Amino acid sequence: MGFSVGIVGLPNVGKSTLFKALTKKEIDISNYPFCTIDPNVGIVKVPDKRLQKLAGFSKSKKIIPTAIEFVDIAGLVKDAHKGEGLGNKFLANIREVDMIVHIVRGFEDGKITHVSEKINPESDSETINIELILSDLETINKSLSKIEKDVKAGKKEALELQNILEKYKQALEDEKFANSVELDKNEKKAIKGLQLLTNKPVFYVVNVNENQKIDEKKILPKIDNKIFIPIKFELDLSELSPEEAQEFKAETELDKNISSLSDLIVKCYDLLGLITFLTTGEDETRAWTVKKDSTAPQAGNAIHGDFEEKFIRASVINWQKLLNTGSWQNAIEKGLLRTEGKEYIVQDGDVVEFKI
Repeated sequence: MGFSVGIVGLPNVGKSTLFKALTKKEIDISNYPFCTIDPNVGIVKVPDKRLQKLAGFSKSKKIIPTAIEFVDIAGLVKDAHKGEGLGNKFLANIREVDMIVHIVRGFEDGKITHVSEKINPESDSETINIELILSDLETINKSLSKIEKDVKAGKKEALELQNILEKYKQALEDEKFANSVELDKNEKKAIKGLQLLTNKPVFYVVNVNENQKIDEKKILPKIDNKIFIPIKFELDLSELSPEEAQEFKAETELDKNISSLSDLIVKCYDLLGLITFLTTGEDETRAWTVKKDSTAPQAGNAIHGDFEEKFIRASVINWQKLLNTGSWQNAIEKGLLRTEGKEYIVQDGDVVEFKI
């Protein structure tokens, strides 16, 4: 099961630098707009300290973390929805990802140009947001035109769809994202294929300097889902050995409001509504990604389709309880290893053995 995160923002705000720091993938981060035309794609492991501990418990030969795909999408500019700066191509790239990480620049540096020639995170974020909204409005209007004949004919499905589309249209015209519109389950099914950009989860990263003092109430004050990351500093850390990186970071006085790349990855994982269950044994200890509220058979499908189709039962125990017991046998004797059926909802941190 793959999940992808699109990195967006104006040109020269640090998108490709963030991507390189996350993926350690050599890409072009030249100081000019549109140096990224085709999106770079990289797979990033999700930090999980439980894996190492479980691997030690099971004496596993391998550790396999779960992962998220990051997509570095070229800088959007004003009027991107009209095709400015290859905007149509870039908006199409955004449409294909599951969530958006929106980078805004919060640092001063005369050597790095800014498309507006001034540092203003609020204005920068609004420019991108308006482009996404205008693109979605175009999609809504096209959809309304397609069902116009059926609406005039009084067809029930068309009338229901029109009602939903009008709700979205009103929100977008009020410069609100589509995800601000509340829909019931049936309404969500009716517009599943619409793929609105502003229906995707969005998280904001303010790119700052490592020696910057951060007043989080003054930068993007109306936005709660944001973190502050010194992206160039994180890139420098990613190019060092773990020991050197730890020493370098210890020597730098970072503001208490500054976060790390690991924080960003975990935030993305959570915003996508994902959890991790684990399998462990002598061959490997592995993390598996599933959507929250997945049943045991659905979780089994992450391993192999047969695990869902031929599911009989699952043996389940919380990872920490397993470690605390000292062995599988102790867990069984203490009644901590539970047998669960098809209706069981898998929890984050469950260690699971499937019976098929």
